[in-house]
Amino acid sequence: MNKPLLVVKFGTSAITNAQGVPDDQVIDRIATELSQLHSEYSLVLVSSGAVGAGKSFISNYDGRLAKRKAAAAVGNPLLIVKFKEAFAKHGFHVAQSLCERRHFAQRELFLQLKETYQELWANDIIPVANENDVISDRELKFSDNDELATLIAAGFGAEQLMIATEAGGLLDKDKNVVNHIKEINDEVMDLVDTRKSTLGLGGMSSKLTFAKLATKMGIKVTIFGIKMHQGGILKAFKGESGTTFDPQAVNLSARNKWLASGGLTTARIVLDGGAVEALRNRKSLLAVGIKKHSGDFDKGEVVELLNEKKEVIGVARTRVSSDSLDQNKQSLIVAHADDIAIL
Repeated sequence: MNKPLLVVKFGTSAITNAQGVPDDQVIDRIATELSQLHSEYSLVLVSSGAVGAGKSFISNYDGRLAKRKAAAAVGNPLLIVKFKEAFAKHGFHVAQSLCERRHFAQRELFLQLKETYQELWANDIIPVANENDVISDRELKFSDNDELATLIAAGFGAEQLMIATEAGGLLDKDKNVVNHIKEINDEVMDLVDTRKSTLGLGGMSSKLTFAKLATKMGIKVTIFGIKMHQGGILKAFKGESGTTFDPQAVNLSARNKWLASGGLTTARIVLDGGAVEALRNRKSLLAVGIKKHSGDFDKGEVVELLNEKKEVIGVARTRVSSDSLDQNKQSLIVAHADDIAIL
């Protein structure tokens, strides 16, 4: 019987010291705690920190794109060795998985990635995923590893997604950790400090955005602190520390979960009220119901669907390109009902 999947994501600030260098003690603690969950769960560890591990090798490092790519090229093997050594103490092996957006946007590549992970799990090997910064296209990058972790969790049908943060969880107005959130609504989003960490790309706003998507996909999400005084992984896993976000009721096929997991693209389609209602009733998307679109897309690509309030209501795999849509707005079937996932 297949074990349920647990995806755990660590950002740069969660696993590095004040100088931005990976902290061996933190990595050892990650390995120790995750090893205790390995018997019950298949695991994916999503880890940032490659740039921090490699930047000291790059002269005059200033954060520019080419410097970041070079630092990541040096840092990725250094970081995976640290995880390898830490997990080996508990009898486990790890495997490096450098991902790009196309691995989730293209169905064939997605299935190949999923098959590879299943083979690793069958051999008790833990994938350590990170974005392939060295060759990722600037326009097609993940926004950060919060997104990558969410795509893995949603696409592979995870039971729970855990995201480590400096803050130890979502903080209320008095800077205390909120223990439990039933639904991520506007009131919850208003708690977010939009400033990003100085070490990484993502902040709490990013974490909440992707936590909202994950919970809509039926995944329990926990945002927690990895530091000892914050409780670490095991206490957060049990709901004893950090912030737990309840999963929403969902009934999506595996294919529609892939649609949703690959749907965080640069292309968006805004629908009128009639089109939104039609999609909720399992109808196809017609061009006449589209108010506007942003970003170019080709036939067969996955796009986000928004209502007139600019809220994401679903994703769709298109039957036409954006050019065709611009040239013939009235009679086209833009996406068939079978290729639409409503969230």
